[in-house]
Amino acid sequence: MGAIGYYLFYGITWIITLLPLKILYLISDLLFLILYYFPSYRRKVVATNLRNSFPEKNAGDLAVIEKKFYRHLADLMIETLKLTHLSLSHLTASVKFTNPELINRLFSEGRDIVVVAGHYNNWEWTICFPSYTKYQAFLIYKPLQNKRFDRFMNGLRSKTGAHLTPMSKIVREIIISRQNNVRSIFAFIADQTPPKRDIQFWMNFLNQETPVYLGAEKIAAKYDMAVVFINIQKIKRGYYSLTCELLFEHTADLPENLITETHVRRLEEIIREKPEYWLWSHRRWKHKREETND
Repeated sequence: MGAIGYYLFYGITWIITLLPLKILYLISDLLFLILYYFPSYRRKVVATNLRNSFPEKNAGDLAVIEKKFYRHLADLMIETLKLTHLSLSHLTASVKFTNPELINRLFSEGRDIVVVAGHYNNWEWTICFPSYTKYQAFLIYKPLQNKRFDRFMNGLRSKTGAHLTPMSKIVREIIISRQNNVRSIFAFIADQTPPKRDIQFWMNFLNQETPVYLGAEKIAAKYDMAVVFINIQKIKRGYYSLTCELLFEHTADLPENLITETHVRRLEEIIREKPEYWLWSHRRWKHKREETND
């Protein structure tokens, strides 16, 4: 996206997202038609991902999931852009944190936390999560190639006070936080695809050999942080619940790969329950194990 295209996108987005969500959802209904029917968006990728992930399902069942996914994707796009004007009070009213007592206990015990989540339901609205706690929050992210759009998304994601930190700088942030005795949360979206050169570990995920990032595990184990999985569920359009699930209280002496295997399996369980809410348009399986072997 060039400079002119970006500023045109930003200006239109800024104006349109002044509208209330109930109006924006009408735009989402129109967007669904574009994404699903014509010209459509990654239909072949979505269909292939679903078919490979659920070989036990028939074509009719997969078609239902696919259509529901595109309706959700349209809403997700609108809700993400709405962050341009969405207040923190609106976010906290729309995302119900079901068990803050878990995070409060870990804070009172002086524990730092690694939080893991997936591209499931509306992960973008979970930026309100730090406002429920006393923790300093760091969102670990992979910078986008388009620098202008990267700044745009970082602006949306940091508007509630979280610090956007690339993986390459996380150790520095941990050291500074601990030197200043500041309890911190380090949040990872853990179901992204590693670059081929960085692949170190494979799992069977959704019926397919899948390369998995080990960053969350390495950070947690090195600094003996608690590991918490964020389970985001859709209540109704525009409303979500956020539940923290404690996977590990202490991590320093755990067997290698156990943390990664545990949070990946938990995400898989949730996806299988309601598959339409995962990001099926992502090219999650673009790398094959045989391509990465020496």
